[in-house]
Amino acid sequence: METLQQMGAGFGVAFTPENLLFVFIGVLAGTVIGILPGLGPMSAIALMIPIAFGMDPTTAIIMLAGVYYGAIFGGSTSSILLNAPGVAGTVATSFDGYPMARKGAAGKALAIAAIASFTGGTVGVVLLMLIAPVLSSFAVSFGPADYFALMVLGLTAVVTLGGRNITKGLIAAVVGVMVSLVGIDSQTATLRFTFGMPELYEGVKFLIVALGLFALAEVFSMLARRGAGGADGSMSSLRLNRRELGRIAGPTGRGSILGFFTGVLPGAGATVASFLSYSMEKRIAKDGDTFGSGNPKGVAAPEAGNNAAAVGSFVPMLTLGVPGSGTTAILLGALLVLGVTPGPMMLSERPEMFWGLVASMYVGNIVLLVLNLPLIPLFAKVLKTPRAVLIPLVVVFCVVGVYGLSFSVFDLWLLLGFGVVGYLMRQNGFPAAPMILGLILGSMMERSMRQALQISYGDWTTFVTSPYSAALLGLTVVVLVWPLVKRLRTGAKGPAADGGSSPDGAEKAEEDTATRP
Repeated sequence: METLQQMGAGFGVAFTPENLLFVFIGVLAGTVIGILPGLGPMSAIALMIPIAFGMDPTTAIIMLAGVYYGAIFGGSTSSILLNAPGVAGTVATSFDGYPMARKGAAGKALAIAAIASFTGGTVGVVLLMLIAPVLSSFAVSFGPADYFALMVLGLTAVVTLGGRNITKGLIAAVVGVMVSLVGIDSQTATLRFTFGMPELYEGVKFLIVALGLFALAEVFSMLARRGAGGADGSMSSLRLNRRELGRIAGPTGRGSILGFFTGVLPGAGATVASFLSYSMEKRIAKDGDTFGSGNPKGVAAPEAGNNAAAVGSFVPMLTLGVPGSGTTAILLGALLVLGVTPGPMMLSERPEMFWGLVASMYVGNIVLLVLNLPLIPLFAKVLKTPRAVLIPLVVVFCVVGVYGLSFSVFDLWLLLGFGVVGYLMRQNGFPAAPMILGLILGSMMERSMRQALQISYGDWTTFVTSPYSAALLGLTVVVLVWPLVKRLRTGAKGPAADGGSSPDGAEKAEEDTATRP
């Protein structure tokens, strides 16, 4: 009852004309930022902090938070239409969203992304309201060994993201981890894999790799096809029937819950949550073999996961003063500049700010849905652009996004290099997703592992003596072994198991025929 009273007071704060205006401004700015790669929510929030000076702290944090979850919401648009993820948290959305767009189902893909994003964000806000204090105390109990085990579990996604050839998926993941180690070692200040180039001292930026492996590689593939097998310019209906809504209901619900709990853990964030949600759904789905070729579940799961994680990352920041992601670290700094110190006393000392922010997230998610659904036909018209115009636009899109990071021509050469690598990977059956995942998790794994070993004075058993770490590593073993067991069991059933006469196999064959040039 007390929680409901506090939420009522929070809606009273959120529904003031000033706060409603800045909710709208924040989510609109976030949506635009999410569509355009290069800026990202962290940079956008940092740039908007000066605007927040002189504002009421509650209004300021409502606006800045809107930029964050608005960017995650809107980032799916470029991932689905152009295979160019606007933010890191929407990379997994492109795995099935872009194939759907090429088949002429761009409208449905964008509608599914909008619905899943809204659901994930709303579920995240409900959980934030109900169990924030409990979850924050659980998250702070995670040590470096536990985080390392969590990252290892995340990397096991290569088993499913790598398709049928597990070896190629593992190779791609290892290459991604190697790329993540380029630059100055944060603990010893040692240069690693820089080859004497000062431009590599800060490492290889995620956006360069993502745009190279996905967007630029797609440009090379389109040029190689020379007009055959391109995207279908037809616009599908946005309306989803009951069967389609039923198919995405489970993935959306599971992705929302998993994403929120992942977001609560400091350092995990929306990117890890989206990959975990996608990987989990592919493992448990009966039609998991069709993931990567335009399965709607592959759009719903990561979109629900990343939006729920964006909300979940506010839990440790607001209740413990510990940022749950890089973006919430910027938000924490903004609050400190505004004279507010997040932590255990915030709920009692500044309840209007905490509950006003929670209530504004309800409002913001509704505003995002109302903003995005009517714009889907406009967004989908990108696919009707002639290829002679679309290819240069995508190239400019990538170049501007990368050059805007540090105004470095060297970064453009890296972009071209990763574009060539991405094209060669496609031609030889190497999946790009595990490489991206390895790049994201590699440095995080290394940091957590070294911290755990320093605390334990080099004792490697620390990774199995911690109950959380032992449980996560045990789950990792199960995840790695289960596909092998499943393959052995399937092989024992004879030729019928190959998918030649099964409904899934027939469906896959029909999809391959439909998309074959």
